[in-house]
Amino acid sequence: MTSPLPSSPYASVLDLAPVVPVVVIEDACDAVPLARALVAGGLPAIEVTLRTPVALEAIRAIADGVPGAVVGAGTVVTPEQVTRCVEAGARFLVSPGWTDVLLTAMRASGVPFLPGVSTVSEVVALLERGVREMKFFPAQAAGGTAYLKSLAGPLPQARFCPTGGIGPQNAPEYLSLPNVGCVGGTWMLPADAVAARDWDRIEGLARAASGLRDAGGTCR
Repeated sequence: MTSPLPSSPYASVLDLAPVVPVVVIEDACDAVPLARALVAGGLPAIEVTLRTPVALEAIRAIADGVPGAVVGAGTVVTPEQVTRCVEAGARFLVSPGWTDVLLTAMRASGVPFLPGVSTVSEVVALLERGVREMKFFPAQAAGGTAYLKSLAGPLPQARFCPTGGIGPQNAPEYLSLPNVGCVGGTWMLPADAVAARDWDRIEGLARAASGLRDAGGTCR
């Protein structure tokens, strides 16, 4: 992730909040009220995953209808998706992994990006290419906080957004690490609350998540 966020005082998505909600939207009508609840709860960076047919429509709706949101696209795996997401209004891109072809497309997009890594070799390869900010995925399955602690010594220039298996219980441990800027998660978006359109409950859970900054996190 080498470009600053457009129209933002922050240099990186990693600096916006301790938690980036990872959102799967099944009904495009939910996009705006859901995003408003997250932003009201203190979580402005919102990753909408490309796992449903309405994902691009949801990104566009949030970009147009929620000024306080910094909406991004997740599960980006092809250059074509990069183009469509940016056209829809995505202000950052997140991939579960990376290839040179995908990395080239994300660089050319003009928006910040977080390529996914789970091995030391992948981290070193990205550092060689000038990329210092990455998604660590799947975080818990790939070694969790112990793995990231091991990377901090030899590769202190790399910063991570760990995602996968992270919740309110273990998020503070991740956020206490010097090489972790923020974490990604879904716990503030329980399926029953989304189905019931209980935006007040989601706002409350988002507010609790945004407070993890005070529980040992390093985000600024």
